[in-house]
Amino acid sequence: MPLSEDEQRILRQIEEQLQRDPGFGRHLHHRAQGDRRLLIASGVGAVFCLVLTIALLSVSPYLSFVAFIGALAAALVCERHARSLGEAGLGHLSETVRGRFGQATQPRSDD
Repeated sequence: MPLSEDEQRILRQIEEQLQRDPGFGRHLHHRAQGDRRLLIASGVGAVFCLVLTIALLSVSPYLSFVAFIGALAAALVCERHARSLGEAGLGHLSETVRGRFGQATQPRSDD
């Protein structure tokens, strides 16, 4: 189906704006990379705080509670960054992690 004249005009305007800003793609890529790093760091932080919660139970229930609050905060940050990455970003992240640990990625078959 061909585009209407109005749609073609809008596409031309978008192309002109992108040509004026050659660094646009680089800015988007670096932001996604930072989100992945924060996602991994907050996930590791949440697991660490949960382990610390269990370890501190024998020392002080108050310190254990503080560690648990830290785990909840890290889990919320992890969830927020997972939502910002979206499904495609998380799929790419899991493929990257599998590649680093030597696991072969298998193609998905959508039936």
